Amino acid sequence: METTSPESAREPLSRSRILRAGVELADERGIERLSMRTLAAVLGVEAMSLYNHVASKDDLLDGMVDLVMTEIEAPAPDAPWRGAMRRRATTSRAAYARHPWAPQLVDTRSSAGPGRLASFDATIGCLRRAGFPHALIVHALSTLDAYVHGFAAHRLQIAQADVPDDVAMAEALALWLPPERYPSLSALVQEHVLVDGYDEEEGFAFGLDLVLDGLERRLALALRPTDMDA
Repeated sequence: METTSPESAREPLSRSRILRAGVELADERGIERLSMRTLAAVLGVEAMSLYNHVASKDDLLDGMVDLVMTEIEAPAPDAPWRGAMRRRATTSRAAYARHPWAPQLVDTRSSAGPGRLASFDATIGCLRRAGFPHALIVHALSTLDAYVHGFAAHRLQIAQADVPDDVAMAEALALWLPPERYPSLSALVQEHVLVDGYDEEEGFAFGLDLVLDGLERRLALALRPTDMDA
């Protein structure tokens, strides 16, 4: 039977409290286990009481996504674009590590709350001030978000599959991997992975730099004077 702490029981039911509880429940049990009935039980109220503050489960999910978006650093008005996009990407990754269910909802929700809209507006404004044309802004956001979400999804799949860590997997591979049949793979495992290991932070930063380098080159091309400008 679900119980609530005395402190939470004294807190009046509100939209903010419901959304926070929804995020915590999804973090602990997964988004597939979230229901209005279960959430109400955790809060110690009747399920119908929730509808005084959230219109529907869709409204609940939209609000939860919006709450997670507040953990992602939006660009400041005077921030240089590359540093701002790096901070946005790294704080997104950190938020998705805390809330593994969130990327799926961010990708699939058709409506957006004020937090998510404000974040997008600040990001677009940062890129516009740097001189990004609108078409390049769309490509930049799509590519950056696809990279961050893809990285988060990959790590979630590994966690759900209960796969051993990278070094343990490499050690297992080294035991049965015939070098005469797979010489390049065997050399990579023996000479790199087992020696240097794999740093997930470094791997994420490496890929992010590739994306940012590419965007920087595209921006330079977009800002290059043409013959008609001369």
